[in-house]
Amino acid sequence: MKDELRDKLKHLPANPGVYQFKDAGQEVIYVGKAKRLNLRVRSYFQNGANHTGKIRAMVRKITDVEVIVTDSEAEALILENTLIKKYRPRYNILYRDDKTYPYICVTNEERPRVFPTRTILRNGSRYYGPYDHVGKMKQMLETIRKAFGLCTCACSSRSVDQSRGLPKWGKCFEDYFENCSADTPIEEYQHKMEQVDRLLNGRTRDLIRDLKQEMQDLSDALEFEQAAVLRDGILALEKYSEKMKMVSSDDSDRDLFALEANYDENIACGVLFQIREGKLIGKYHRYLKNIEGRSDAVLIQSFMEDYYTSDLSTAVPDEVCCSNEPDNDEPLFEYLWQTKGRKVPITVPQRGEKAQMVQMAASNARLLLREWLLEKMKADQGRVPHSVQALERDLYLSRLPRRIECFDISNFQGAFTVASMVCFVDGQPRKSEYKRYHIKSVTGPDDFASMREVVKRRYTRLKREGKQIPDLVVIDGGKGQLSSAVQILRDIGMADDILLIGLAKRLEEVFFPGSSDPVMIPKTSASLKLLQRVRDEAHRFAIGFHRDVRSRKTFRSQLQDIPGIGTKTTEKLIRHFGSVEQIMTQDLEALAAVAGKKAANTVYSYFNADPEEAVETGDRLEYIEMDKSGSDSHESSGGDDAQNKKY
Repeated sequence: MKDELRDKLKHLPANPGVYQFKDAGQEVIYVGKAKRLNLRVRSYFQNGANHTGKIRAMVRKITDVEVIVTDSEAEALILENTLIKKYRPRYNILYRDDKTYPYICVTNEERPRVFPTRTILRNGSRYYGPYDHVGKMKQMLETIRKAFGLCTCACSSRSVDQSRGLPKWGKCFEDYFENCSADTPIEEYQHKMEQVDRLLNGRTRDLIRDLKQEMQDLSDALEFEQAAVLRDGILALEKYSEKMKMVSSDDSDRDLFALEANYDENIACGVLFQIREGKLIGKYHRYLKNIEGRSDAVLIQSFMEDYYTSDLSTAVPDEVCCSNEPDNDEPLFEYLWQTKGRKVPITVPQRGEKAQMVQMAASNARLLLREWLLEKMKADQGRVPHSVQALERDLYLSRLPRRIECFDISNFQGAFTVASMVCFVDGQPRKSEYKRYHIKSVTGPDDFASMREVVKRRYTRLKREGKQIPDLVVIDGGKGQLSSAVQILRDIGMADDILLIGLAKRLEEVFFPGSSDPVMIPKTSASLKLLQRVRDEAHRFAIGFHRDVRSRKTFRSQLQDIPGIGTKTTEKLIRHFGSVEQIMTQDLEALAAVAGKKAANTVYSYFNADPEEAVETGDRLEYIEMDKSGSDSHESSGGDDAQNKKY
């Protein structure tokens, strides 16, 4: 880390705001928000932090950090989404471009016009949608035109690109023998536009009630022609309202968010259902890319924040329901509160009608994601990566190694022995099929016996359950590990069904069963690079699991010795800071941000007492006060002056 960057990290403000990480070329590679900038930004650079491989790779590229202080988390939320859309940083969650979806636009003019568009401009116009079905959008536009007596100049079903200018008024005389809406008095026209806005926001029930009252007032005033016009508009609105799907028994306005993720394909689908007056008035979905290393909680929070801070959100509902608990909903809660003028609860319903509605949205998310994956599979059908074909050629294999599994063993001086199995399909990791194993039958550092155990457990189960057998199995190691795996496959009767090879790291030699001479693949070959990727991924997965196991068994007992600190708090602290050593160096505020104030005070007091001397006893520190004569009170026979404190 450069001295300049280190100095910046030391002097970061403790305010809410947005931070931008930049690489050597001063390109923004990540944008994030924080309640306390100093704690959040520094957490990326902690040595013991339990970051994913992707985050660690990002941190290695950071050469500069820029922060923007805001007055609140809500402001930081808006600014973060603006900067992400501007820079599209490679390490942020990215969204598929939705400009191909149609919207209904209400222009920002003295005499607004309504038309469909696929181009969104930030010129003050209001956009409603996007509509997943063009027919529904045209039905809405026709309802608007008939209900409020607008001509095709004011409300058209023809798509318009505002960047090229709007059509001129008066064109409607080519199709209709009626007055152009441009001749309507401005007050009356703007009143109609207010009613259009209510309709587009799903306020059909209140709108119909008010129009009926207007019709009655006109009838009482003997203005029957105008009353008849309103009657026709009301009939058009009632006809449209009847076609809307009723999904809730109450009249509350809700937004329902659901998410489905496929981490193997690095893609997720978020779905929004807009419920107004108990009716489903709109459905919206987006695909989230670049999701590796992010949880469902982070993804659904990002999806919700992106929607509400965009031009698509025209009205804040009374309640927001979602399928997953957001990772941190405080900034969004504050933003919705400020926008709505009152609190908008964000809930995860567990039972009842709201839970059923969220489940309906989740089913749509699964369906849409399945369709996306099916389209991708059709596009990729028959397309075998070059590296897979090269591996078949260089090793003279009998079939394409489209599905590869690889094993690795990890231990520390014979203790905490674990194993990993990773799976690659068509040259890409299939992380949902990764496996981790605790070695149960081996004592001490015996990699051969450990390999026999894990291979037996894996393929005995595969055989029993009738699941797909890999085209190639890679053993991380030389002839010894390979022979152990072959031996156990013979014992379970699967030696003829599975092709094994061993990959020795020193010279990158490939060993086949029954052959003492290795196969050397050219260093520049795509096939060797594929094998190295598979082997390195198995090693990374095994090392990560081993560190996690060792950390839990070695260090957690020390934290749990602290009175009032249980397993869950211990896991939170270890997961966030990485080790007890890192926890010991944290200030009270950093600990409180993770474990809460009460637990933070307990842990901080334990590690930051003010003893005059401390001696190590077992795996804890026993702090000892000294009496005035300088003698060790721990060694005294007792009495009022001998005070021992254990923390």
